[in-house]
Amino acid sequence: MKRIFMSMLEKDQAAAQKLIPEIKKYGLAVEGHFWTENVEKMEWMGPRPELLHPDTALWLIVAGKDGLASPANRFGLSLLSITVQAGRGMGFPIIILHGGKAPAADDLPTPLKHAQVLSASSPYGAKLVATANVPFKPAPADYRMDVYGLPSGLGLWFEVGPAAGKWSGAMFGVSPGDINAHGVAKKGELPTGKMVLNYPMQGLKLKLGDKEFTAWAVKNEIDEHSSYFLRAVDMPDTIVFGPFSEGDAAEVFTARLI
Repeated sequence: MKRIFMSMLEKDQAAAQKLIPEIKKYGLAVEGHFWTENVEKMEWMGPRPELLHPDTALWLIVAGKDGLASPANRFGLSLLSITVQAGRGMGFPIIILHGGKAPAADDLPTPLKHAQVLSASSPYGAKLVATANVPFKPAPADYRMDVYGLPSGLGLWFEVGPAAGKWSGAMFGVSPGDINAHGVAKKGELPTGKMVLNYPMQGLKLKLGDKEFTAWAVKNEIDEHSSYFLRAVDMPDTIVFGPFSEGDAAEVFTARLI
């Protein structure tokens, strides 16, 4: 039996008791929780182990009329999607079951843009079954990205690096907000202790379109086995990252998180 993990953005016990048996009728096992939007306490990290479990075939996000309107909800869902895709593969299946006006794809944060959006009043069961039973093949990616929400004030850390090959340095910027720590370490391991940073740069100002970013950078070589780590302050709406370049033709990637 295929298993899905369900995040209900509104704490509605009656709705959950109605929805779970409905999904089980289609031969799907269901685990789930009520979403909490406390970004400061990193509560978006709670479902991560269940979503990374190899038996979980699909992440179902159940949104009521206003569930996706909250910036904190959108931010937390984006961060969780990033870390799930880092562990399971780019494009891990997500279905958003929406009880109000369905959000347009362009309105979704970047980590959720691949999600299928279905109306809660539609015959969604067949789509859940089909999506859960299709063998998942990760989409190709030009970069690696993961994120870690650490409790006890240790902060929100982003990890970036090349999917293949090498970067001759790395940069990462936030808009709005700030960065207050960075480091280079082994892939998947937050930096600890002393490290050598080549030409570390802080407080760089970048402008892309109508957004201004505060960025930090290093000239350390980053390869498939190492990563650049940044600790972000506050709740950035958008991030920009990629290999460091002093020219105007730098290749950068952007992701809207809210």
